[in-house]
Amino acid sequence: MKFFVDTADVDAIAELNELGMVDGVTTNPSIIAKSGRNILEVTKEICDLVDGPVSAEVVAVDADAMIAEGRKLAKIADNIAVKVPLTWDGLKACKVLSGEGNMVNVTLCFSANQALLAAKAGATFISPFIGRLDDINLDGLELIEDIRTVYDNFGFETQILAASIRSANHMSECAKIGADVATAPPNVIKAMANHVLTDKGLAAFLEDAKKADIKIV
Repeated sequence: MKFFVDTADVDAIAELNELGMVDGVTTNPSIIAKSGRNILEVTKEICDLVDGPVSAEVVAVDADAMIAEGRKLAKIADNIAVKVPLTWDGLKACKVLSGEGNMVNVTLCFSANQALLAAKAGATFISPFIGRLDDINLDGLELIEDIRTVYDNFGFETQILAASIRSANHMSECAKIGADVATAPPNVIKAMANHVLTDKGLAAFLEDAKKADIKIV
């Protein structure tokens, strides 16, 4: 499963990238707003930093305007994935932009039906939102499983990009289900390394090394 980092924090991306933990980056208007930077400037910097797809989202709501914005975003770098919402106009924009050879990430997906439409419109990625479904007492992971079944049934090449991930548990469950990509904030990716037994075992090893005066260098 590929890891995308869901942030516009260039320093955080660089840290994870050095460890080989970054296969791509996702951004959205909310993330860009938090960064306090110009969308074109920060997106270009991220594209220069990572080799994989960098999702940059349109802010228009009608198809023609989305297409125009998508074309402008795509000119930032070759690894831009234009991000459009899963609306009827978004699907129209996806069809045009993907037909022109651009990567397209269709976002705000909350049903298998929506994911099926996006795949038929030529989406490179479909972004089902796990956490937001969990927030309203629905099973976000079940949606990932349903989309996986649909795509496998018919051989769609659209990649399932699990989004709105809130925990390390979400990451492992998405991997077991077979999501192609999971995008998560840096703190969630780092949390995957944590385990109370690792901490307990390390503390015991260090205490024993201290008692035995063991030194390596």
